Amino acid sequence: MPIPGNLLTTAMAVMPHKDAERALDSALSLDIPFWPQLPLLSYYEDMYVQAAEHFPGIILDMENRNLRFSTDKFALELEEAMNRMAEPEYLDISPEYSEVYHRFLGMDLKDRPAIRGQLEGPVSFGFNVLDEEERPILFNDTVRPFMLEFMAGRINIQLQKLKRMNENAFMFIDEPGLQYVFSAMSGYNDMTAKADLDTFLSLIDRPRGIHLCGNPDWSFLLGLDLDILSLDVFSNGEIFVSNHGAIRAFLEKGAVLVWGIVPTNAEPFGLSDVDSLERGLVSLWADLEKRGVPMDLLLSQSLLSPATCCLVNKDGEKTVEAAFKRLRKLSGRLRSRYGIE
Repeated sequence: MPIPGNLLTTAMAVMPHKDAERALDSALSLDIPFWPQLPLLSYYEDMYVQAAEHFPGIILDMENRNLRFSTDKFALELEEAMNRMAEPEYLDISPEYSEVYHRFLGMDLKDRPAIRGQLEGPVSFGFNVLDEEERPILFNDTVRPFMLEFMAGRINIQLQKLKRMNENAFMFIDEPGLQYVFSAMSGYNDMTAKADLDTFLSLIDRPRGIHLCGNPDWSFLLGLDLDILSLDVFSNGEIFVSNHGAIRAFLEKGAVLVWGIVPTNAEPFGLSDVDSLERGLVSLWADLEKRGVPMDLLLSQSLLSPATCCLVNKDGEKTVEAAFKRLRKLSGRLRSRYGIE
């Protein structure tokens, strides 16, 4: 299995650090490291801005930290973008857009069980980026098909580079916007989303997965052709495990779950500890086992992570770093509990 399980640790990429080296040290402290995204260091490090690099029609206002889209500019720039889709450096994230990514690419990480990269997904990007009429570009039938192809190409080139560093490299497609698909107000229904995501995933090399911290229709997510799914079970665990049949089918096809369990926001972090988090996860897993999900299958195909990203703590990076430390301790305790070497 290219993506390891056995309750090893990883984390989401968005971090509150303003020191790139310190953020990278934190990412490397986990079993499966990743390159951090640091929007408080630079607006270029914002996950939507990084995804927008070289996308035709984008208007980036660095001074006001604003990302917009122009339909006229898109029409002017589309041909050049299509002609350059075969250029790896055109599709990849440049040093200007991520200082940390290029440091990460220069590291020797062959001895790690895996490494991971990430890019914003098309649904979230399309919801978030608005045109001159304040309309999400996801609803533009000319822009959306190109966006699926463009984002897939960007994910593939990053994965190719990461696989040269570690043969077990994989990618998270960050899709916080997927939770809005199931709102009656979204204007983008689950059938359209399913068709678009099926197309998108068919264009992406494996291993590929989705990360989100919200609470969508989990049966929808578990039914996609994914190799890994990362979620916040600290907040949504009971709702998630109610989909026990879909979870079993997901695991039986060889896919991996990332259980986001350690809170990174200061208040819930302070109200929890390793004991309470262990009890919570063990209870969720016991419920799944009772409902027919074999425990050995579950454990062998599960990773652990923080529950969410967090940029708003008054103490900056301190609680997040403490959460990473707690995560490592929890992983060790659970691996010992279940006899995992």
